[in-house]
Amino acid sequence: MAIIEIDQYSGFCFGVTRAINKAEEQLANTGHLYCLGDIVHNSNEVERLKQEGLETITHEQLRELHDVNVLLRAHGEPPETYEIARRNNIKIIDATCPVVLKLQQRIKHTYNDEPEEPQIVIYGKRGHAEVNGLVGQTAGKALVIENINEIDKIDYSRNVYLYSQTTKSVQELKKIIEAVKEKMQNGAELKSYDTICRSVANRIPQIREFAKRHDLILFVCGKKSSNGKILFGECLDANPNSHLVSNETEINPEWLQDKVSIGICGATSTPMWLMNSVKAAAEQIACKQ
Repeated sequence: MAIIEIDQYSGFCFGVTRAINKAEEQLANTGHLYCLGDIVHNSNEVERLKQEGLETITHEQLRELHDVNVLLRAHGEPPETYEIARRNNIKIIDATCPVVLKLQQRIKHTYNDEPEEPQIVIYGKRGHAEVNGLVGQTAGKALVIENINEIDKIDYSRNVYLYSQTTKSVQELKKIIEAVKEKMQNGAELKSYDTICRSVANRIPQIREFAKRHDLILFVCGKKSSNGKILFGECLDANPNSHLVSNETEINPEWLQDKVSIGICGATSTPMWLMNSVKAAAEQIACKQ
């Protein structure tokens, strides 16, 4: 029978763990809580918490609520969300990740404290919840670039303040910084800030090493997870025999045939209970082969 191992470094990051703990504490006391957006980009975990009384709402629905409690997830929110809550007498249970909160504050200070309106550039996924919160610190004026191919949107004749979404690739950020630096004109300066969360970034070398150790990798991840797409890509590069599954029902038994060592890992939004379920299913399949 194959040896099946769960990667000890996979699973929720600190920010997600903190948000879920806050939700569960509130649900234990009241039995119901609103959450602005999916608390985590994993439908299985969202469904589990829904059964406990967590109700996911949109920003449009938030505007219609009054006199209730609303959890803000780890991704963070723009100032407008807090203003809506103030007007509608909504109590905010703020689970913004401390790393994201610090980044928001840095961008806000840059935007407010520079003598002339600064050119703030954010390397991140356009429309992502965290990025929306970062752009909101600049009254919506920050420029978002998703990759190095978009850097020509920058005005190189003006000073550039370059930040990054906390879950992006360190190596890609370095490439962007070097490329932008070469294009600066007329004495304009590039001020770049490595604002990537190291507890997330460090998972890339760890997960690559884990993937290399096994004949087969089952990467467990929700389809909405940006971090999951990055980490799965690293797994696939390190071990071409890697497969992404949302849960145990998506395991193809043929993948496990003649495999001696199987590794199970996941994104920072993947709960450990879900990886355990995948492991149990894989063990059952392996026993029948």
